Amino acid sequence: MTERIDAPIAVLGAGSWGMALALLLARNGRQVYLWGRDKTIMQATAQQRRNPRYLSDLSLPDSLEPTADIAVAMSAVRDILVTVPSSAFRATLLNVKPLLAADARVLWATKGLEQGSYRLLHQVVAEVLGDTIPTAVISGPSFASEVAKGLPTAVTVASLDAGFANDIVRAFHSRTFRAYTSDDVIGVEAGGALKNVLAIAAGISDGLGFGANARSALVTRGLTEMMRLGVALGGRRETLMGLSGLGDLILTCTDNQSRNRRLGLALGQGKTLEQALRSIDQVVEGVQTAHEVYQLARLHGVDMPIADQVYAVLYANLAPRDAVSLLLERAQKPEVF
Repeated sequence: MTERIDAPIAVLGAGSWGMALALLLARNGRQVYLWGRDKTIMQATAQQRRNPRYLSDLSLPDSLEPTADIAVAMSAVRDILVTVPSSAFRATLLNVKPLLAADARVLWATKGLEQGSYRLLHQVVAEVLGDTIPTAVISGPSFASEVAKGLPTAVTVASLDAGFANDIVRAFHSRTFRAYTSDDVIGVEAGGALKNVLAIAAGISDGLGFGANARSALVTRGLTEMMRLGVALGGRRETLMGLSGLGDLILTCTDNQSRNRRLGLALGQGKTLEQALRSIDQVVEGVQTAHEVYQLARLHGVDMPIADQVYAVLYANLAPRDAVSLLLERAQKPEVF
């Protein structure tokens, strides 16, 4: 049964990405309940009709209701969109599980892997909520500020439930926002997670002043690594050549709106990891994902030299310049994918 386009939806996570998607849905006529855990910020958002921290120059439509009470956000909805960082993903699902409607459907826009378990997020959802609930993931080349401002954007919605995927596409569709459907949940999730690690590598290269040639090589060979691991996990190569793979990789490796690229830039310019994270002052998903990808690559026997060097810079105190040297000094071999 097709969901009404104006049916209420809960957006869980009031950071920049949650704000942007909540704004898009509300402008499209959806009643949106936006939940954030910071009571002070959510109260200010409700009173001022704008978020004082994220996308603060944009006013909230009347159909967008901010709240710090997750029970209020969940009280009258069937569909839930989760946008919290991957580190808070499982805890958020556990909090909402007793509040879910009998016919609930869950969508997430979180990119990353679960810390410690290396699980893709659909696996976490199945473990916490069961494998009978309709689920979907939305991912692709999309900076929050540009989505919020109504600039042209295209993404992928992946689900094994075609009806749910089509309902999501209808809810998000606007004159400037287009969504494509896919049934390759693994491939879409893998692309969304891995591109963050590779964006750190591109940022490091640019921070060292290595130029456009080096950046292009890192993006291209990074895509190869993304495809290797994505396929090993069960995804499809063609998915990783699409919006949620190559598209997102290009975006995050080449534009300074990317937190992961900015982190790499700071590291390449000589800042410590702690200094770089403080300067960004938001979650940088690629830092934790680099650790999980390093473990996954070994578990599946996948060669990922770029991701390995990012891990070494972040977790083994390898100097960024030495990491690039180690990549360049690898044995000569044919170009393979």
